[in-house]
Amino acid sequence: MGRTKLLAALALALGVAVVTTTALGSGSRSGGIVRIVLESGDVNSLDPALTYDPGSGALVETTCARLLAYPDRPLSAGIGLEPEVATSFPRVSRDRRTYTFRLRPGFRFSDGTPVLASAFAHAIDRTLSPPLNSYWAIYTQNIVGADRVLAGKSDHASGIVARGLTLIVHLRRPVPDFPAQTTLFCAVPPTLPPDPEGVNAAPAAGPYHVTEYRAGEKVVLRRNPYYRGKRPHHVDGFDVDLRPTAYDEILDPIERNDADWGWAGPDAYFEPGRRLVERYGVGRSRFFLTPGFSFFGYALNSSRPLFRNNPQLRRAVNFAVDRTAIRRAIGGLPGTDPTDQYLPPLMPGYRDAHVFPLERPDVRRARALARGHLRSGVAVLYTIARPAHIAAAQRVKADLAKIGLHVRIKAFSKSALVNRLARGRSWDIGWQPWGPDYLDPYAVLNDFFDGRFIGASNWGRFDSPEYNRLLRHAASLTGPARYAAYGALDGKLARDAAPMVAVYFANTPTLVSNRVGCVVLRPDLDLTAMCLK
Repeated sequence: MGRTKLLAALALALGVAVVTTTALGSGSRSGGIVRIVLESGDVNSLDPALTYDPGSGALVETTCARLLAYPDRPLSAGIGLEPEVATSFPRVSRDRRTYTFRLRPGFRFSDGTPVLASAFAHAIDRTLSPPLNSYWAIYTQNIVGADRVLAGKSDHASGIVARGLTLIVHLRRPVPDFPAQTTLFCAVPPTLPPDPEGVNAAPAAGPYHVTEYRAGEKVVLRRNPYYRGKRPHHVDGFDVDLRPTAYDEILDPIERNDADWGWAGPDAYFEPGRRLVERYGVGRSRFFLTPGFSFFGYALNSSRPLFRNNPQLRRAVNFAVDRTAIRRAIGGLPGTDPTDQYLPPLMPGYRDAHVFPLERPDVRRARALARGHLRSGVAVLYTIARPAHIAAAQRVKADLAKIGLHVRIKAFSKSALVNRLARGRSWDIGWQPWGPDYLDPYAVLNDFFDGRFIGASNWGRFDSPEYNRLLRHAASLTGPARYAAYGALDGKLARDAAPMVAVYFANTPTLVSNRVGCVVLRPDLDLTAMCLK
């Protein structure tokens, strides 16, 4: 059964909600304050240049105004960039190194000041500021002059030109997915300082703004009185309790209707004692499962003798593994969606290629492919030192023993594992999770398999002249041709090169109180579009 059919079957069996609405429905109202509970550890900062954790990301999303954005609609309604503060998509130079954006007049920060091009110029400069050490600098370092800012020699990248409502960005080399990367940057006041601790209550240009922030205690967000954009926003604001120290302290108040929403780790929703599916069903009113973008699989180290120039064995491993057993061990079946390829089903360009078996392994096919290509017959598997991950690794070991491959398992802490996998030494099979920072196929396929990213996101050190050329050609395209090329390449990589064992994408669970309406899942709950009954 293909992944698309499995997703549909899961939706049918469990009532998975993948279609909702942003409009006020019967019984819903405009206004009111949403009550949110979050662990303070999931709110690293409310400064857009520093925000990365899931809790803070959900809050900042309500305050953000971007040049281009993904609309506040369910993912099932289609993913596509739309101009937000920009009047249209940027004008691109012939050499594809210069992008010119024209901004809409009328956008204002919550203190009443107008949003000009300087707001986005400063947002980009702040990601490059050494005191901030922003994660997002990986997406702005190709701007002309970014190297001087990163080195502390300037506080402004010379390749960014802001004149009134016109923003011009000059790049050192073509970055075909630069429009999608702009979704990572929120307009900020041009005077906002690069404080290493983050500026957590600055004026914002989105529908809401932070009026109060007390680390470890609470966050208060209220409507931006000057917002005139098109994003749906129904409630008056959000009161956020940051005092919980465990996920039970988040989910329990929501079930009691003492809180309306909170972010918890996916495993917490499927604790046996919770019985959320039994109590609420899925997709009816309170509990939802949405196909997500977080990938989980095993990288095959193409720089080591076992898998180097050995696509037959890499394909054999893909046929031999029991994806259902691995899913059951790590994420559970309701919380995961099996996959045999790399692009998420809701990513632009995705095409179901039907490459490897999803429900049970094909041992006969795997043995035929492995015959004569086992080389040393020994593989070292690195994984996380957690019981569920070790159990999954044991499952892989048992599966590969059936094709004559002996697996030695070594487990490490998460940080130690990442460091060891990135170095690419001493391992042949490595546990690899991944989540794209923005919704473009480049952020998956190129990051995984382009030889330029070895030691960074390309942990399997796959470096094929043929696939480097195909990946970079797909990246150079725009519009439908871009997505068609990536869709075909996703299937070809999985089928012919098999540089990785794709296992599953994590479904995103959401639990809300009985007061919540306008449930929009992208795949997490879209707080901006919420309403109350």
